[in-house]
Amino acid sequence: MKNKWYIIFGSIITLVAFYFVVSSAFSNANKNDDKLQTAVVTKRDIGSSVLATGIIKPMVGAEVRVGSRVSGLVKSLHANVSDYVKKGQIIAELEPSELEAKYNQSLASLQNARANFEYAKLDFERQKSLHKQNFISQNQLDLAEKTFEINKAQLEQAQANLDFAKVQLEYTKITAPISGIVASVSTQKGETVAASFAAPTFVTIIDLARLEVWAYVDATDIGRIKENQSATFTVDTYSDIDFEGVVTAIYPKAVIQDNVVNYVTTLKITDFKEKILRPEMTVTVTIYLEKKENVLTVPNKAIKRDQGKTVVTVLDNNGNMDQRIVKTGYSSNGYIEILEGVREGEKVVIQ
Repeated sequence: MKNKWYIIFGSIITLVAFYFVVSSAFSNANKNDDKLQTAVVTKRDIGSSVLATGIIKPMVGAEVRVGSRVSGLVKSLHANVSDYVKKGQIIAELEPSELEAKYNQSLASLQNARANFEYAKLDFERQKSLHKQNFISQNQLDLAEKTFEINKAQLEQAQANLDFAKVQLEYTKITAPISGIVASVSTQKGETVAASFAAPTFVTIIDLARLEVWAYVDATDIGRIKENQSATFTVDTYSDIDFEGVVTAIYPKAVIQDNVVNYVTTLKITDFKEKILRPEMTVTVTIYLEKKENVLTVPNKAIKRDQGKTVVTVLDNNGNMDQRIVKTGYSSNGYIEILEGVREGEKVVIQ
């Protein structure tokens, strides 16, 4: 009889224990449901892109080293670092006294040659008239014509010498070949410059409106880069601003840094956002390969691989979870395009 009561009492204890286990399981399940992170399948613009780092460089012709084409003493310097100069503005002058003397000497030689030419011309005309009247021989006429031609050539040479002296004198005034900001000054007032073999640099001018971006694109991505692709970039100085640009060229020669192969891709800056950019600034570049508008997307974290298939877990309004096979497209900025498998507005589980 006691054994019978022991069996009944044990069964009751077992049922009570089972009840508490099941209740605890349901409670934990509800807690896990509350911890689920989900995202709604929504439509957005998405595109494939390539990330790269780079620097800002002056375009060809936007950075000019201005020098002197003649030797002399620096008489005055009219430019300092960070000054804005216009094209044609005088930025430096050399002492012109020596070249002025050469110019005056050439001018005097020209006047002398012109006088000789005028006399030879009159004499030649007179000799022709006398020859027609048979007062002089043909030899005398030929001699007068030769003298005229020689004086004509000497006049032309004197004119050329004067023009050369004038050009040399004008070189004492160094002017800006482009408009821009003075980046550096390499000489000072009172220094003597020699232009025998190479033009000494006075100042360096940079046109800050003609800058471009050199993006160093990895060799694995360079095959997808093409001209006219749009891009954005940021600089540390204006970290909250996305500047806009467009791909203009891809350098055929690789740049190897730390055993990493990169290719220089140049970007034309199309929008400066009313900010001042400067050469050698470090940039982070995003080049957009292809853009799709208004497509279904889910966060990348919602995508999983199951037995070689791409799947997402869909959560309905009743808390039921359904694993579905999906077909994906482009991925960008943490989202991936869904071509088929889910509908707009459905919830997918992230974690």
